[in-house]
Amino acid sequence: MDATSSRRNRSNGAQPVPAGRPPGTRPLLAASLWSDQLGPVTPRPPLDGDTEVDVCVVGAGFTGLWTAYHLLRLQPDRRICVVEREVAGFGASGRNGGWVSALFPSAAMAAAMRPGLITAIDDIGAVVAAENIACGFDKAGTLRLATSPAQARRMGERSADGWLDAAEAAAIVRVPGTLGGVFDPECAVVAPAALVRGLAAAVERRGGRIVEGTAALTVEPGRVGTDRGTVHAGAVIRATEAYTAALPGLRRAVAPVYSLVIATEPLTAAAWDEIGWSRRVTLGDHRHLIIYAQRTTDGRIVLGGRGAPYHPGSRVRPSYDSAPAVFAHLETVLRTLFPAAAGARVTHRWGGPLGVPRDWTPSVHFDRVTGLGSAGGYVGDGVAASALAGRTLAELISGRSTPRTALGWVGHVSPPWEPEPARWLGINGGRLLATVADRRESRTGRPSRLGAVVQRLTGH
Repeated sequence: MDATSSRRNRSNGAQPVPAGRPPGTRPLLAASLWSDQLGPVTPRPPLDGDTEVDVCVVGAGFTGLWTAYHLLRLQPDRRICVVEREVAGFGASGRNGGWVSALFPSAAMAAAMRPGLITAIDDIGAVVAAENIACGFDKAGTLRLATSPAQARRMGERSADGWLDAAEAAAIVRVPGTLGGVFDPECAVVAPAALVRGLAAAVERRGGRIVEGTAALTVEPGRVGTDRGTVHAGAVIRATEAYTAALPGLRRAVAPVYSLVIATEPLTAAAWDEIGWSRRVTLGDHRHLIIYAQRTTDGRIVLGGRGAPYHPGSRVRPSYDSAPAVFAHLETVLRTLFPAAAGARVTHRWGGPLGVPRDWTPSVHFDRVTGLGSAGGYVGDGVAASALAGRTLAELISGRSTPRTALGWVGHVSPPWEPEPARWLGINGGRLLATVADRRESRTGRPSRLGAVVQRLTGH
């Protein structure tokens, strides 16, 4: 992965930026295991004045880059400019937990969306192979465990088919206290920063232009106003996910909610033998306050989860990427689930915001009259969903009708979040309810009524 990344950086014709940049220079990838594995990232040049293109995409994360990539596959001569405030992959696309899943956050749409998401997982794998992106893509499935009687009861009620007993679950990974689980083959694992940076390079190889260090100030029909000039375009696509709230008039469109992650040092062969986690199956359980884990290519455990507070006014700050109490909780979860890793050093702690719509339902939009489009609001399940969204946007912009353009999230309109302070009270209240529900279930062994309230609030 490091050698491939170095080749890509050299191909951009610029020198790596040294550590300790002078004040005022633009940041690179947020600190994480994934960014450390990539090594130094070379910023692309910013926009150099007004320009005119066919399509302007705002945001060089997965949604924006997949949109550009598929547009260029459909019409190689199309002029495309991707505008990014930081560097490609700076946001959730470059620092998530690395799940490429068929999960969809809205229960009402999940079944209808699943076939498209499964295809998107395989499409990502095909592009990774075709574009030679070294990102550790491995489709091994996902295992959701029941680690308490309450979880087993709730999972059993929902999972009549595909239920694994304790011994069958332990044959995949051994977690103390496991009562059973559900295995889903439709999930892959990646190093997300390597994937998003590789995708950006693929967009450029196909003729797309990516400008970094360029802040979009206004997004309007036919134009994107930036701090470096104006991009005039026939179609304008907003792919800003958790950072959407910073744009004029969109403060209540999505709530930036933080998810935090830790990574261990590489475990010993003896530890892996004890855990029995031989394949790179992704792993979670059925607690209300979500956790997610993967085994990396170099033998680490990456474990993430929710629990960090939402900040008033939908503010996003680098300082919010760290919450010591949440990191401490994740380390406790790590030791509980994997006693063999209890002595392993935690080498990385990081976090970042993800976009949550008011009804927990992602959406894709394109208005052929105005040329404005958008996609996002993935609630943390965005690696595969963003690939599906990008391909769908490319087809909508190109005027094509496909099974993807007929999916229910196309044109879906989520209601706005409540004004402050109601938004702050509601989101943080739901987070606390989930925490209390998990504690009660752990203590009593019975499903908590508070958990049912959380499910109604989130649509899960």
